[in-house]
Amino acid sequence: MCGIVGYIGKRDALPTLIKGLKILEYRGYDSAGVALMEKGGVKVFKSVGKVSDLEEKFNGHKSSATLGIAHTRWATHGKPSEKNSHPHSDCSGKIWVVHNGIIENYEQLRNGLIKNGHRFRSETDTEVIAHLIEESCNNCGFEEAVREALSRVEGSYGLAIIHQDHPDTIVIAKKGSPLVFGIGKDEYIIASDASPILSYTNEVIYLDDGEIAALNHDGYRIIDSEKNNVSKDTLRLDFSIDQIKKGGYPHFMLKEIFEQPESIENALRGRLAKFLNEDSQPIIGGLRQEAERLRKIERLIIVSCGTSYHAGLVGKYMIEGYANLPTEVDYASEFRYRDPLLDEKTAVLAISQSGETADTLEALREAKNKGALTLGIVNVVGSSIARETDAGIYNYAGPEIGVASTKAFTSQLCILALITMMLGRQRKMSSAIAKSIALELKKMPAYIKAILGNHEAIKRVAEKYAGYLNWLYLGRKHNFPVALEGALKLKEISYVHAEGYPCGEMKHGPIAMISPDFPSIFLAPKDSVYDKVISGMEEIKAREGKIVAIATVGDKRVKKIADDVIYIPHTIESLTPLLSVIPLQLFAYYVGVALGYDVDKPRNLAKSVTVE
Repeated sequence: MCGIVGYIGKRDALPTLIKGLKILEYRGYDSAGVALMEKGGVKVFKSVGKVSDLEEKFNGHKSSATLGIAHTRWATHGKPSEKNSHPHSDCSGKIWVVHNGIIENYEQLRNGLIKNGHRFRSETDTEVIAHLIEESCNNCGFEEAVREALSRVEGSYGLAIIHQDHPDTIVIAKKGSPLVFGIGKDEYIIASDASPILSYTNEVIYLDDGEIAALNHDGYRIIDSEKNNVSKDTLRLDFSIDQIKKGGYPHFMLKEIFEQPESIENALRGRLAKFLNEDSQPIIGGLRQEAERLRKIERLIIVSCGTSYHAGLVGKYMIEGYANLPTEVDYASEFRYRDPLLDEKTAVLAISQSGETADTLEALREAKNKGALTLGIVNVVGSSIARETDAGIYNYAGPEIGVASTKAFTSQLCILALITMMLGRQRKMSSAIAKSIALELKKMPAYIKAILGNHEAIKRVAEKYAGYLNWLYLGRKHNFPVALEGALKLKEISYVHAEGYPCGEMKHGPIAMISPDFPSIFLAPKDSVYDKVISGMEEIKAREGKIVAIATVGDKRVKKIADDVIYIPHTIESLTPLLSVIPLQLFAYYVGVALGYDVDKPRNLAKSVTVE
């Protein structure tokens, strides 16, 4: 959700913090602020709006600070305003806090602090932390005061804290919300994710839940909630600063759509060859340690949110169809509240681009508590889900900056296909079937390049329909989840109402909405349900509804019914979602651009949802 940056070193802190905030702005962008440890005390700047609005507040201010913290906000408690912007302070104005997460017992804490004489200036939950530290500082040192204060807090947090009386120290803490610090030459850079750190170093340390670190010019110290010293290995980042730049594209979203041939190659690299060997029963490296348990499981549950949930639905069709393994897909936000029945013969697979999605992380922990085997598909190396699962697979899609997920989705589908083949070969899938799927997966980058080569035609279709306010997205079988994903993309990027629906269910209600002003998008590739999808198109056409169809190259039948057709290459049925989703991503992008919206930063959304 929110983005945190901190710096301590020898260079000017202010430009370093602002640069980091701009990189993290995809995590939240309704307000921003910085606190700088100047020679005369802490200097604070805040602004409503984007980081560029904050920069205007400096008015030529020449900072001497080499230590500071900064924040870009996605509002939870209190509307966007300067008083609600981070950093937040205690009564004295000496202690300053930036926070990502939610303090669940903040009202109880706030009421108690007010009774003790504390004065609050904001509507946020975060401010209670500064006042709790203020109370604790009366009895102990800065670092211990933070630990003591957090022992009273319920909820999630990633925190960076400075104290005017300790001008060479930043204290950071984590529970539930991601936090990492980079180790440079005589400097440390703190951030909510690793992307702002790459300009300075690729050596990082991720904090685990309950850990607190104090960083100063002499080094750093990490303790756990019981005050035990913690020794942690550094992790070397495997992506470059160039990957988080637009590279000549007008938006990150478009760049990431066009990166999909490469991101799919990365997801498959070193993994696909195993399935092209007819004699083997291949095990994906990340799952090797749990291969025997996977062989014995009798049920798989996929937990995820948003776009990752749609990937999970596609995975269900694949896994049940090829591996004959009963598979359920749950919204992670609902999973633990239904008291799921789990045992050692159940595996729970968590899918999350960031690896920090709060609901998915809590669903995973519920599964572990009940004895299930836990697996993960995540894109961010070293993320919480990656560390907490029994085994898992990285996407290796590279950083995804655009808030609306694109390349992460298709890489998730590729990995789900690999898992399907592995589970299938452990059971009754023949090596010939596995090889046929592997051969088609190998062709996916070329197929997607062909679709992307038609982007101007897709742009023209999008601009033609940009004025319509309601859409129905329809698909069957493997492409029903793609209909859900396509509708989600349009909602996220253009704020147009869109519903994804199973094509067969359309006549059980949604057809009542159809009119010349209510167009539909049909996923109509040549597959086992093609004729039934065509029948649905005929029903819409009979009611004067406009139709955009996603169809297989060479399909003339669809062209006679639909008003506009976007073609995709032919592939095996289970892999069509990898292709059919690409035109829908481009369609949403071009509609959003045509309507004049910032497609990289859609309103009210954040990239990594680290609160429940």
